[in-house]
Amino acid sequence: MSEPVAAVRGIVFTHGRMAEGMVDAVRTIAGTPEEALVPLSNEGRGPESLMDELDRLAGDAPAVIFTDLQSGSCAMAARLSCRGRAPRAVVCGANLPMLLDFVFNREMPLDALVVRLVESGRKGIQALPAPSEAP
Repeated sequence: MSEPVAAVRGIVFTHGRMAEGMVDAVRTIAGTPEEALVPLSNEGRGPESLMDELDRLAGDAPAVIFTDLQSGSCAMAARLSCRGRAPRAVVCGANLPMLLDFVFNREMPLDALVVRLVESGRKGIQALPAPSEAP
């Protein structure tokens, strides 16, 4: 019999207060427990402080660190925090559909969950109405 998979922890790590708003929206929509998804801002912090805070928030459990951009201080600190630590992944370009998918599927194995999250994030980006094709 296999052991249960530890629930993956989510950290939304962004510039300014964007993380707070995204996490608040997820909690409002999904009724998610606070420990499942936490916000972190880079505001007023240097690289070492950011990595220390990521380590504190992630703990020893598997974690996904969601960043707003693929480059910049948040993504750099997130990538560096993954080196030599408990299973962690960085997903850049976080959006609300992706975060909602995360909170409902965080019992999945980390690798499979990350693939799913990237796909759900992409599917969540749509133009409405869809632009018509040029003749």
